[in-house]
Amino acid sequence: MKAVTLYRPRVLENAFTGFDRYMDSLFGDSFLNPSERIFNRLPAVDVHETEKSYVLEADLPGFEEKDIDIHLDGNTLTIESKKAEEKKEEKKAYMIQERRQSTFSRSFSLPENADRESISANYRNGVLYVEIGKLAEAQKRVIEISKD
Repeated sequence: MKAVTLYRPRVLENAFTGFDRYMDSLFGDSFLNPSERIFNRLPAVDVHETEKSYVLEADLPGFEEKDIDIHLDGNTLTIESKKAEEKKEEKKAYMIQERRQSTFSRSFSLPENADRESISANYRNGVLYVEIGKLAEAQKRVIEISKD
């Protein structure tokens, strides 16, 4: 009886991801998957919904409030940093240098029921919190049944 080998896409995907990580460790950036390279440098973001708003939480450790810009263009909310690298004249012979300042830009499409006039943001302990209110007519409400 002949053995049948099943195709397991996760195993193949994990092998390629591991290879990309190995190449990154040698060359600094993945030359096989540029989108993965860009993704890995973007801040981690969680978005959750409450009854009255959408809340976006972005991890931005090492940034200061003055380094972060948030702007709205139509239906697109963009968070970016304009933190410039400090140029130091000091010449050091680094064996490994992973701690460097970077910039990023990340955009999000707002849902139709987002109230573009009620967006607020605050930054504490390396986390940016952006709250986007929902339009009043889009909020969930309970309708009572009248007794006639």
